[in-house]
Amino acid sequence: MLFLNCPWCGPRDETEYHYGGQAHLPYPKNPDELDDRQWAEYVFYRDNPKGPFAERWVHSTGCRRWFNVVRDTVTYEVVAVYRLTEPRPELPPQQTTDPVGGNR
Repeated sequence: MLFLNCPWCGPRDETEYHYGGQAHLPYPKNPDELDDRQWAEYVFYRDNPKGPFAERWVHSTGCRRWFNVVRDTVTYEVVAVYRLTEPRPELPPQQTTDPVGGNR
């Protein structure tokens, strides 16, 4: 189970939150000019990295505010939590161990 530290309410268990997808995706500048393929890419295509990944979460049973989380997709470790108005924090390079074994 994940524990997320809501920037307004403090640490809570993941059952109080809902996942909102990848963070830092800019809305298209000229949405009226996008064709169906471009809209599909904007709506459905997301990064799927192995390692730290910026996500949006909402504290749905608490303050109902959105915030960003950087979570390692291999270990599920929450690396950083920050408000939408704050920039993504610089993270030091990490050496994590794969659950299957070995370093990456």
